Amino acid sequence: MSLATGDGLPGALEPVPGLAARSVLTLRHHDPEAVAGVLDLAARLKAVRGPWPPWLAGRTVGMIFERPSTRTRVAFEAGVGRLGGQAVSLSPRDMQLGRGEAIEDTALVLSRLVDAIVLRTGPHEKLVELDDHAAVPVVNALTYDHHPCQALADAQTLAERFGALGGLRVGYLGDGNNCCASLVVIAAHTGLRLVCACPPGYEPPAELVAWADAAASERGGAVTVTADPAEAVAGARALYTDTWVSMGDEEREAERVRALTPYRLDAARLEAAAPDAVAMHPLPAHHEQEITYEVLHGPRSAVWDQAENRMHTQASLLAHILAPGDGGTGAPVV
Repeated sequence: MSLATGDGLPGALEPVPGLAARSVLTLRHHDPEAVAGVLDLAARLKAVRGPWPPWLAGRTVGMIFERPSTRTRVAFEAGVGRLGGQAVSLSPRDMQLGRGEAIEDTALVLSRLVDAIVLRTGPHEKLVELDDHAAVPVVNALTYDHHPCQALADAQTLAERFGALGGLRVGYLGDGNNCCASLVVIAAHTGLRLVCACPPGYEPPAELVAWADAAASERGGAVTVTADPAEAVAGARALYTDTWVSMGDEEREAERVRALTPYRLDAARLEAAAPDAVAMHPLPAHHEQEITYEVLHGPRSAVWDQAENRMHTQASLLAHILAPGDGGTGAPVV
């Protein structure tokens, strides 16, 4: 498959080992080469001036959103459409799943109607159960534990700003939630030097951090966790934060705000980082809580690039999972 779009870009899409016809529940279970391939194609798609190749022509992606979504849903719909496919967006009120139909039954039916299933839900176990019974690839659009699509866009944004990711120092401030966990996985695959500053009890899973640190070290990186936000900020080229009260955390809002307030990303934090440091946030943001308005909307914000890059990376991911190796005719993968 070549980028025959009239934009003058050379090269062709090389197959990425381990992604074709495979589910993506967390990037931990895929090779660094797969992540690199997705990021490479995402960058090339973003550079296209004009129509994208119709690599998903004749393909349908079923998207189940049990949780609110702006960037993930619109990015998938736009990306699939630009690649010539069709995205069908579903919510529980649109489906029998919302009225008690078994996940197994839903998986069996959708597998006969669509070429891939995208699911945003709460418990990660629900995603795993869907994947266990589906005969088509399943992609994680967010669970309480992981948000791999966001992490891919984060990596693309960092690469655009700083080039090679190996050894790049990134500081994460706040809750060690699903976005933090997926950033930890991306650090393992790309060699980021990631320092996560989290209050006690809010750290990302210790086992995940240990695995990621060992994997990142092979690529010039490291993954560490500290309770001291100044340690994460020092020398960082990017400072990353996320909401303090995620979906499902509402009952503990006051407690979480008290614990996480010292980790706010504000102008002073940004000034204490590297001179060219940028601010990052997966959105939605709560102004003056985890990030101040002046930082979010300031000249050193990379947040809007992150949001845009969701489309390029998610389209690239689906292209590698679903696009046929026959020159882009849209024929099914057997």
